[in-house]
Amino acid sequence: MTVPAFEDYAPAIDCICAGCAAQRRAVARALPRRHGGHPAAHGARRALVLATAAGVVLSAGVAEAASPADEHGSGPAGSAREDGVTAADSPDSDGVDAGTPQGAPGPLTGAGSPGAPSSTDTAPELRPTTRTDIINRAKGWVSAKVPYSMEKYWSDGYRQDCSGYVSMAWNLKGNEWTGSLAEYGDRVEIEELQPGDILLFHNRADPTNGSHVTIFGGWTDYTHTHYTAYEQTPAHARKQTTPMAYWTNSDKYVPYRYKGLDADTGAGGSNPSATPFPGVDKFGPGATNEYVAQLGRMLVERGGKRFYSVGPGATWGDADRLATKAFQEAQGWSAGEADGIPGPDTWQLLTSGTGRDIPESGNGGSPGDGSTAVPAFPGRSYFRPGQSNSHVEILGEQLVKKGYGKYYTSGPGPRWTEADRRNVEAFQRDQGWRGSEADGYPGPETWRRLFA
Repeated sequence: MTVPAFEDYAPAIDCICAGCAAQRRAVARALPRRHGGHPAAHGARRALVLATAAGVVLSAGVAEAASPADEHGSGPAGSAREDGVTAADSPDSDGVDAGTPQGAPGPLTGAGSPGAPSSTDTAPELRPTTRTDIINRAKGWVSAKVPYSMEKYWSDGYRQDCSGYVSMAWNLKGNEWTGSLAEYGDRVEIEELQPGDILLFHNRADPTNGSHVTIFGGWTDYTHTHYTAYEQTPAHARKQTTPMAYWTNSDKYVPYRYKGLDADTGAGGSNPSATPFPGVDKFGPGATNEYVAQLGRMLVERGGKRFYSVGPGATWGDADRLATKAFQEAQGWSAGEADGIPGPDTWQLLTSGTGRDIPESGNGGSPGDGSTAVPAFPGRSYFRPGQSNSHVEILGEQLVKKGYGKYYTSGPGPRWTEADRRNVEAFQRDQGWRGSEADGYPGPETWRRLFA
C-alpha cells in the first residue's frame, strides 16, 4: 500500500469549514514550535493534518487508521506533552525545579469576560495599575491557596498556572503565557527591580521545559542574592524567599516591568517608593533637609518610634542614627553595614516597604546592646535525623532563647532529635507558615528570622 505523507499545511483561505477556520486562527496566533511557538498550536495544526490523512486512508478501504494527536499536541515519538511533565516547579530538598507546564494565550473565562487578549499583530492593550495593586492581587491567590492547574480557571477568570497568575496580577485583559508576557513589559536591570516587576524565563527551544515566571516582591537581604517571590506553582500559589533569579536556569531569567504601571504610586502604600536615594551626604551630623524628616517618618512606621522623644524632624540627630542602626541590624547587617547612616540598600527597603521591621525590644540598636550578626545558614543537610554537629546545638540554644524550647526534656545538644524538629515547627507556624513551609526543618528564611 502507499503510505500517505504527513506534513504541515495552511488551509485554503476561502474554506468555511470549522476545521480550516480553527486552523487559520491558530496560525495567526502563534509561531511554529520550531521557532519558539506554543506546542498547543503546533498540536492543533498536526491534529488537523493527521485527521485529514486518516480520512483519505479510510475512504480508500484501507483497514489501518492514522492515530490522531491528543488535545495537547502529542503525536509521533519525540513530541512534547504539556500535561506530561510530572516534575513540579517547586524546589525539592536541594532547591531544584524541573519546569511547569502552562496553557496557551486565551480570553478570561466566566461572565463578563472582556474577550481575547491582544493579537500579536497589534500593540497589547494596557490597563493601568499600581505596584500596590499588583502585589495585593498576588497576595489574594496566595491567601486563597489557589491550586495549580494549566487547564482550570479561578473565579476571576484567569488560568491557574504561572503565566495566568502574572496575567491576573498585572490585570491583563486575557490569559497570556511565557511567550507573550514580555510584550506587556519593558526590560529592566536586576538592580532596578521593584515590587510588582516580574522575572521571566521563556525557553523558546522547548517551552514546556523550564519556562516559568515569578513576581518580584522585594529584596530580602542587602546583598540582593534573595528576594520574595510570588508565584503559581504546584501545589498552589505561594510567597517564598527565592535565590536570584530562580532555583534553576537562573541566568536565563529576564526582569520586566509592566508598561501600564502608574509610576507615581509605590508598592509600600503611603511609603514614597518613587523617591530615589538622595545620597549619603544628605544624612549625618549637621544635615538639615526634608530627606532626614522623610527617613525619620519611615523609620517610625517600621517600629522605630521609641528612639524619638520628639519629632522626627528635618535636622539630623542621634535618634535618627539609632533608629537607622536598629533597622539595619534587623536585616542581619553588622559592623560597617549597620553604621546608622542610610545607604542605597537601607533606603530601598524603607521606601518599598520590604525588609524586616525594627523589633519591639531586644537588639534595637541602642548603645551597648551587644547585638551580633546573624550567623550564616550552614545548609539543610546539617538538620536531619542522625546528624550531630555544632550547628544543631546553636539552633537549639536560639530556639530556647526565643521561647521555643518546650519540647526539650534535656539539652539542647549537638544531635538532631524529634524535639528539635517540633520546636522548629512551632516557630515556623508562628510565622504564619503551613504545610511544607512548617515541616520542622530549618531553611535559610527560618534561620534568618530565628536569629534576627
